[in-house]
Amino acid sequence: MVRVKRGNVARKRRKKVLKRAKGFTGSLSRLFRPAKQAVMHAMSYATADRRTQKGNIRKLWITRINGALRQFNISYNKFINGLKKKKIVINRKMLSDLAIFDPKAFAKIVESVK
Repeated sequence: MVRVKRGNVARKRRKKVLKRAKGFTGSLSRLFRPAKQAVMHAMSYATADRRTQKGNIRKLWITRINGALRQFNISYNKFINGLKKKKIVINRKMLSDLAIFDPKAFAKIVESVK
């Protein structure tokens, strides 16, 4: 039987894992076995944290909107309720951007809700 030399394939596989482990400390970035474990662990965290990040960004938008609404003496929940009653469909991301970059337009939206 002819012997199959796996040098190329095995090296590529290991290099791929070590490339992903770049920036990890100590042996986690240099040795294959611990690097593989660390990369698998990191990938599982990355998947979960993408979901968490979505929630965190939404909280940030809500905080910004609430902060901008305070100068109009209206609370966030009354504002959102007013938007729904007036059938104004605009998401929190856009409201947050309006509050920061175009306060005049945001003020008009608030006045229409009041």
